[in-house]
Amino acid sequence: MGILSWIAMGLIVGILAKLIMPGKDPGGIIITILIGIAGAFLGGYIGSFLGVGTVTGFNIISLLLAIGGALLLLILYRLIKR
Repeated sequence: MGILSWIAMGLIVGILAKLIMPGKDPGGIIITILIGIAGAFLGGYIGSFLGVGTVTGFNIISLLLAIGGALLLLILYRLIKR
């Protein structure tokens, strides 16, 4: 995936993670994109470690792994920001 694909995937994943876990979070759309991109990396790493798959493009497995990683990061972000 190219850099623009990662940004697009990060935006989509970040928004979906915020919809799944609504709440007051500091930061705007940039933080959402960064959490989504980092979540895609984290989800891909965890998925490859567990043998489930990796984030390779815009498909269902990649999207689910990226959302899972973004949710983990969002939980950590909220715990740190308390």
